[in-house]
Amino acid sequence: MANHLTDVPSSDQHTVKPWFDGKLDFAPPVTDLTAQGFPLVGGRLDYISNRPVAALVYQRRQHFINLFIWLSTNDSESGNKIMTRQGYNLIRWNQSGMTYWAVSDLNLNELQEFAQAVQNPT
Repeated sequence: MANHLTDVPSSDQHTVKPWFDGKLDFAPPVTDLTAQGFPLVGGRLDYISNRPVAALVYQRRQHFINLFIWLSTNDSESGNKIMTRQGYNLIRWNQSGMTYWAVSDLNLNELQEFAQAVQNPT
């Protein structure tokens, strides 16, 4: 993944969001989190379980955060579920009919801060 971080490198949410048009059957929410310390780096199309998903890439210092988004299979909202796998922290939640996974080697406290910023944009 390090060689293919983004398909659309841009810090402008108005460039990244429309790039997904026609590539996905939903419009992923792309939020500018620069003021919270998580600038947008870009986006890419990725695949999880043979389904296309939006992958938004944010950054905190030298750490990248991949935010995977796809349509949820259930309508219920869910709180954060936190996991650690192979040195990466993962936070999963459902909101507004979408499933979100935030994945990074960023420390857990800052990744939780990122997830809160995505869930409650100002």
